[in-house]
Amino acid sequence: MWVYIADAPVALRDLLAPGRIHTYVPPRLADQIENRFKAPLLVHRLSTKVLMYNEQAYPDGSPVTNLWQLTLPEWSGKVMMVDPTQRGELLDLLTEIALHPDEMAAAYKAQFGSDIVIDDDLSGAGEQFIRNLFLNDLVLVSNSDDLNKAVGTRDAKDPPVAFGTYSDRRDNEEEGWALQVANDVEPANGILFPAVLAVADKAPSPAAARLLIDFMFGDDTADGGPAFAPFNVPGDYATRTTIADDPDSVPLEDLKAWTINTEAVAEHRARIADLIITLQ
Repeated sequence: MWVYIADAPVALRDLLAPGRIHTYVPPRLADQIENRFKAPLLVHRLSTKVLMYNEQAYPDGSPVTNLWQLTLPEWSGKVMMVDPTQRGELLDLLTEIALHPDEMAAAYKAQFGSDIVIDDDLSGAGEQFIRNLFLNDLVLVSNSDDLNKAVGTRDAKDPPVAFGTYSDRRDNEEEGWALQVANDVEPANGILFPAVLAVADKAPSPAAARLLIDFMFGDDTADGGPAFAPFNVPGDYATRTTIADDPDSVPLEDLKAWTINTEAVAEHRARIADLIITLQ
């Protein structure tokens, strides 16, 4: 048995630490994956939760250039997110924002021209942003399909923006969407988070699990071949250096997203979850 999971902080804290899973790096890939993606967990790809908008409704680019704009009256009830108490990646997003207080404070001053004042019960500008965002009538939905339809439907009038998945843009043509990533956003447009692979403890066939992990990284072609094809889409980024990102993706080095600190997020996410519960 093997494990493929996108909620790396949970995998680290609840699975790897107590020995329920084990990290395995296929030998043929050891020199093709950066060390930071090989331990403590093997990262298959980086995915996203970033600010998305309707590029047909806003042909000149994102209507939001600073996260703090989302707390202004003109965006009240027009910012969406899948409920972070139901989806760990969104809780990770908010936790990572909270872990960047200095950058969030600088972005506040850039937007409003004055230093931020933090509520006495909060720790830093990131937590203040979370509170202000919820108090500005943040719209929480139960799934990504509802979110993408609300934001991306073509010919929509004055559509909302949302923290969603960049790679969902691959469905634009089929679904009639006009989803686009808002990349020029201060201090960041969201997060990159790892999808990880591991061998389950006491797996009935650990050799088969190791073979499948090897298979998941694809063949030696530039796009990874059929095994990696489902993941080689705009907005997902391979950790294997021999695989080229989809040409329609914003280059990884240009994507203005924070790569989550898995260990720090695992340590602080319960505190941010408690904050969110008080705001819902």
